Parts: sequence; structure tokens; C-alpha cells
Amino acid sequence: MKKVLFIMVLLMSALVINAQTTTKTTKSTATTTTAKSAPTPVKVADLPKPITDNIAKDYAGFTVKDASSVTANNVTTYHVVVTKGASTETLVYDGSGKFLKKLGSKAPAHKTAKKK
Repeated sequence: MKKVLFIMVLLMSALVINAQTTTKTTKSTATTTTAKSAPTPVKVADLPKPITDNIAKDYAGFTVKDASSVTANNVTTYHVVVTKGASTETLVYDGSGKFLKKLGSKAPAHKTAKKK
């Protein structure tokens, strides 16, 4: 009886170890398919017309400082950095030129502001 119990415990532990290695393999495979690609620089003249039209309309007075395209999961987005004076905004557009979101504005801190 002890031999049978010992063999069952041995088989169960082998199944558990096999299940753990299978789970790790599928997790690592999933992370490689969702990895982002590096941003590719885009010239302002090469941006889709809807993007330049939107910037001219909604961000009048801003100039395009930098633009890049990012492709992740077969979806292309455009990240456009615009500036006006000392403030900088990063705008995100989809592949067809539709505005998605504003990542954040960067304005320099006032010179007399106290640092914490």
C-alpha cells in the first residue's frame, strides 16, 4: 500500500511540474506578441493631412517640433510634439489621422518656485 501511495505522489508531482512549465511558456509567448516597436521619426510634410489640419484648427499658433509613428499589434499611431512659446504638448493620432488623446503638457516651472 505504501508503494502505491508513493507512486501516486510521484506522478502527481510530475504533473504539477509539467503544468507549471507549460504556463510559463504561454505567458512568455504572449508578451512577445504584444511588444511595442520603437518610434519611427516622421517628417512634418509626411504626416497625414487630417493630422496637420487638426493641428492648424485646434492648436493655432503651435508649431510641430517632432513627429513619430509607433506600430504596436499591427496598429499605427502618430505621436506629434507641438510647441508654443515655452509650453510643449504631445498629441496622439490614429493611422487615419483621428485625434486620440493628449499625453501631457510640459511647461517650465516659474523661476521663483520653491523646490521640495
